[in-house]
Amino acid sequence: MNILSDIILLDSESLRLFGIKLFNEDLYELLFRLAINLLFSYTIILKVYKATRRDSEYLFSYLVFSPMVFFICHLFASTKLSIGFAFGLFAVFSILRYRTTTIPVKEMTYMFVIIGLSVLNAISTKKVSYAELVFTNFFVLGLMYLLERYILTSGIEIQTVNYEKIENIKPQNESILIADLEERTGKLIDKVELLEADYLKDSARIRVYFKKQK
Repeated sequence: MNILSDIILLDSESLRLFGIKLFNEDLYELLFRLAINLLFSYTIILKVYKATRRDSEYLFSYLVFSPMVFFICHLFASTKLSIGFAFGLFAVFSILRYRTTTIPVKEMTYMFVIIGLSVLNAISTKKVSYAELVFTNFFVLGLMYLLERYILTSGIEIQTVNYEKIENIKPQNESILIADLEERTGKLIDKVELLEADYLKDSARIRVYFKKQK
């Protein structure tokens, strides 16, 4: 049976399309590393980050960034490029700008963590054992959870809302704006932040910081 399985494996690895192998054993490693990456990255996104946010403005970006960065790094690393490629990738992301809104520092930190884990899980060499790799992921996950939930918690939840009373976004009307939002939401508001205003449609996008109610 072992001889037969070896023959089948050799035959499958010899199959090529335009000079490229249709299959090799590296696929198993790719799937295993991808599973590790998605497990820890999505746990951070869905269980740590999302738990403190009332909206999902950046959730889609984080969920997509994780597997995409992983695949890019893994497939490029398989071509025996320099490890400097990983740092070059960080340089590319450092010049990213979302033109429609300003990304808060905390959200950028989460993005950096997701990108960092994806890079580590994709291009760690054979000298790094899977035990070390899993420990690193557990450590980052645990650190994010402790900082978010217990150590640096501010008791603040964040939500982005569309607001139609455009006259209330003026700095001198901030107290009126907060009072109106508190009446609508039934929540205590710590502060508000104007993201963008559309004076043609008389509407604005506002980031609202709620005080958590016990």
